[in-house]
Formats: sequence, C-alpha cells, structure tokens
Amino acid sequence: IDYIKNMPDDPPAGTVDEYMFKEGVQDQLDKLDEDLVGLNAVKKRVKEIAALLVLDKMRRKLGFETSVPSLHMSFTGAPGTGKTTVAVRMGQILAKMGYSRRGHVVLATRDDLVGQYVGHTAPKTKEMIKKAMGGMLLVDEAYYLYNAANDRDYGQESIEILLNVMENNRDDLVVAVAGYKDRMDKFFSYIPGMMSRIGNHINFPNYTPDELVEIAGLMAGQLEYDIQPEAFPVFKSYIEKRMDLPYFSNARTVRNAMDRARMNSAIRLFDRFAINGENGGVCTVDDLKAITPDDFQVLLDDIVNSDASKRIFA
Repeated sequence: IDYIKNMPDDPPAGTVDEYMFKEGVQDQLDKLDEDLVGLNAVKKRVKEIAALLVLDKMRRKLGFETSVPSLHMSFTGAPGTGKTTVAVRMGQILAKMGYSRRGHVVLATRDDLVGQYVGHTAPKTKEMIKKAMGGMLLVDEAYYLYNAANDRDYGQESIEILLNVMENNRDDLVVAVAGYKDRMDKFFSYIPGMMSRIGNHINFPNYTPDELVEIAGLMAGQLEYDIQPEAFPVFKSYIEKRMDLPYFSNARTVRNAMDRARMNSAIRLFDRFAINGENGGVCTVDDLKAITPDDFQVLLDDIVNSDASKRIFA
C-alpha cells in the first residue's frame, strides 16, 4: 500500500513491445506462425490471449489491482488441425509470462485418467494432474470421459476431480480439453461446470487443399527434400480425392503421404542406381533430395484404380 501511495503518477510501465520481446512472447508467436499454415482465426485468438497477459503484467507492475485471468481452454476441431501444437506454444507463452512455473504440456486421454474398477480412477487422475502441475494438462477427446448411458461409469469421478482442480489450483495448472466441436458441445451440455470454468474457446477449421499442399512443402523442407514444381499439382489432386474418403486427418494425412512419397523416391533411386547401375551406381545430392511427380502419382493411382471398398487403404 505504501508503495502505491508513494509512487509518482508518471512512472513508465514500459512499452508493449518491450514485454513482448523481453519475455519471449513474440518469439513464441513467431514460432506459431512458422509451425502452422493458415489458421488465421486460431492465431488471432492466441495473440489476443497473449495480449491480455502482457497488459495484465504491465498493470501489475504499476500496482493496479489484478487477478490471474481464467486460462483454462477448449480446443475444438478435426484431427491434424494443430490443436496440440497450439497447446504447446500456449504453455510456453504462459511460462514466459510467469503464469505457469514450467510451461510443459501433458497429454492425457480417457485411458490415462479413468480406472477399470472401484477406487482406481482417483489415483490415476491425480497422478496425471501431478505430472501436469506448473504447466498444462491437455485432455484429448474429453467427451469420452462421460458416458451418458451408464450412471456408474468411472469417468464421472475423474471429471469431478478435474473440476475441483480447475477451480482450486487454477494459479498452478491450466486444463485444456480438445475434440470434435459437435461432440464437445454435447459434452459441455452434460457437464455445465466444465463449460463455466473454461474462458477461452478456440475452434480449429479444416485446412483447404492449397494449405495442405503448402504444409507438404514445409514438411519436405524440414527433412531437406525438394518437391519439384511439377509435382505439386499431382499432390493436390491426391489430397482433393483423399479428402472425400473416411478418416481424413488434415496435416497427419499429409505427413503420411509425404512418408510414402519418400519411400517411393527411395525405391525409384534404388532401382536406377543399384539395380540398373545407371551412372555407374553414383547418384547426386539433387537425386537424393528430389520428390518427383511420379512419387506422388503412385498415391493418386492407388485411390483412382482401387475398388471402392478398398480405397480407404490406398
């Protein structure tokens, strides 16, 4: 109180830029831009949360009355849309700003939290909470914790423990729940206490074909491969057809496709230089780095030429 009373009216709190760079927040936001293609609405929401934390810290420095904002989060969207990546970046931003001690992210599913017999659930849930303390607990497909058809399901006990921790330990643990939007909405309708404790809801839309092609280029670059320009249209045709099939998982499907393209590239080079002895068996660096249209054409042909019942395995 004395500090506030005796403080002159014109002390600088510092600029927003100083806090963004000095605390490493801007660095984490830049990494998020690098890690994720598109998803501008998601990045905008993360920046809004970061802005709140920065300004809250500036207010605290000047002695204003303040409290830790609700940091519990809900991530909704299809698989492979970047939910875990954003959770990791948010954990690091919270640590940089001093809102969490460690900034790590612990990923949990129903199997990690719910036991199979009486008295087994509470120890399992508390053990995962203990691991996540000082950081973020990310519960993937959280709706599986609740079974509306079975009043005796042990998931309810896990939910009650999580709700208690979200309220009483919110200064030392951020709980994030993730899953498909429609199922998460239904889950929240069953567990209104969960909905009321979560202050930040972020929806992750599906990627467009062009964005998935861009993701493929980034993945190739990270592994020091070069996708030839004429190969991109072939990959886009593959992705557009793959999106119409079941179990499409956005960036994860792209990663699997890139793994297959790399295998096709390896087979092609092995046949040329090891089996056929082209160029005396000597290949160049460019040969080793190239992903050609043929490497993607194999994937496209698998879908186009397969029986309808077998296309999902292509």
